[in-house]
Amino acid sequence: MYKSLESSPLSKVNWAGFYVVDPKDSSQLILGPFHGQVACQIIKIGKGVCGTAASSRETQLVKDVEKFPGHIACDGDTKSEIVVPIVDKSSGKVFGVIDIDCQELEGFDEEDQKYLEILAEKLIKYCKW
Repeated sequence: MYKSLESSPLSKVNWAGFYVVDPKDSSQLILGPFHGQVACQIIKIGKGVCGTAASSRETQLVKDVEKFPGHIACDGDTKSEIVVPIVDKSSGKVFGVIDIDCQELEGFDEEDQKYLEILAEKLIKYCKW
């Protein structure tokens, strides 16, 4: 446990937000609420880290974005990334993804994954999509 956020890798988070499935074209994700530099507006499902998370319905814990085939670089300072799909497990329908980028290699771990996946489950349960 980190004593303060300043000493945590989370202090190096440079982008956090959501991509949602485009209601007009279910083959792509569109930018939703976010904090950070202006990002890609549209990502094809199956492309990049976000599109891969959406198509596989599995969290993408990327310790080094340079090693991820097809990584879409929106911010050159990003070194690692975690993308959690927002999926209704009863239907298998994907509604979007939670995307968080970090300026450090290995900025996220399995504990981050665990809690972000819980958040995604809560979003499915309590939000009207």
